[in-house]
Amino acid sequence: MNRIDMKFEELKKENKKALITFITAGDPNLDMTENLVLTMDKAGADIIEIGVPFSDPIAEGPVIQMASKRSLDNGTKLVHIFDLVKRLRENTEKPILLMLYLNSIFGFGTEKFFSLCNESGIDGVIVPDMPFEEKDEIQSYADEYKVHSISLVAPTSGDRIQKIAKNSKGFLYCVSSTGVTGTRNEFSTDFDKFFTEIKKSASIPYAVGFGISSPKQVREMKKYCDGVIIGSAIVKLVEKHKEKAEKPVFDFVKSAKMALNDYIVL
Repeated sequence: MNRIDMKFEELKKENKKALITFITAGDPNLDMTENLVLTMDKAGADIIEIGVPFSDPIAEGPVIQMASKRSLDNGTKLVHIFDLVKRLRENTEKPILLMLYLNSIFGFGTEKFFSLCNESGIDGVIVPDMPFEEKDEIQSYADEYKVHSISLVAPTSGDRIQKIAKNSKGFLYCVSSTGVTGTRNEFSTDFDKFFTEIKKSASIPYAVGFGISSPKQVREMKKYCDGVIIGSAIVKLVEKHKEKAEKPVFDFVKSAKMALNDYIVL
């Protein structure tokens, strides 16, 4: 089984939810990325997303856009990220995903990309600019190399929600609100309605992301889903503290994990 599937099965048996965290590779540098992934692992992250820097990250707000720019300015490339994950696999068995844009895969070479995902120990990819209806562009290679292509579903997906939920692997990435990534003080989405539609068809776990930035919001959101995804809030800490970010990131992830664990399904 894929590590993503095993992690959600393990958490389900323990009556727990998944904490999924995100950082951008190469911000402030690749050595710190390696340290921060292991820091988040120790702090309680169950699944870790690593962002591949891209020149036009259309799904991202300013925080992750700037992290992507800083990383590109440092010369970060996909080959460096594959090497990074190989090193990480010497110290962690937590599921690791890449979040990246379709042109990064095509430019690298689709089969070569998924082959190296398998070789280096990457369990899944999230491609925010790939419509679900066009997933066949990469799906055969993802399946061949046993890498889950994670589907996204949003409140605006409407009639497509059930189709996406029925035909997804790993976990369903539920976008909390319209717009780009970034911290939010409040959400306007009717989550009861949104997740009622998802529950009708989803046979895999589903996690909510985009804008969740505090333990309070984790507590508010966890009742709806099997996992909570936090990105921009962590990237902000990295931007602020740079090479001294390990302790602030550890403390933040630990607090989010504690907020997640106090919810018990009856």
